[in-house]
Amino acid sequence: MTDTTVDTPTETTLPENALRFDVEGLAPIVYRAVVHLDQAATRQLDAADVDHRLRELVRIRASQLNGCAYCVDMHTKDARAQGETEQRLYAVATWHEAPFFSPAERAALALTDALTLLPGNPLPDDVVAEAEARLGPDGLASATWIIITINAWNRVAIAGHEQAGEYEPEAAAA
Repeated sequence: MTDTTVDTPTETTLPENALRFDVEGLAPIVYRAVVHLDQAATRQLDAADVDHRLRELVRIRASQLNGCAYCVDMHTKDARAQGETEQRLYAVATWHEAPFFSPAERAALALTDALTLLPGNPLPDDVVAEAEARLGPDGLASATWIIITINAWNRVAIAGHEQAGEYEPEAAAA
């Protein structure tokens, strides 16, 4: 009789709250560069006169798609601190069907989905055109940079095994 079992990869489990490695401490120059990129993208979006709540919705959505619990936790807390409603935060995962988002937010969330799920999927021209129509050219460029930086942060947090739950937004901590 032959053995028909298939070896499946096992998931590595780390002790609770254990970092896989200290991404910031081991590569501080690169880490600071990503911090500066994120700050610049945020300033650029603000300069484009796009609703500040949109940036947190985009960060939450990309983090959901990437499976980054640390960033979902962080950005939902930041959004709440900025006055975002629970109803809208809960609905980000199903934004396609939820009536709580403006046309500009829907365009930004569609762009987030398209850029975050990009591998193997071309960026649809209609998604870019709608985002530009709703956000303007500067808003489109700025939202793109916010999406790029949150995707980078998601990978940093996942690589380092950052744990959700301990982050507190500055506005709430003061």
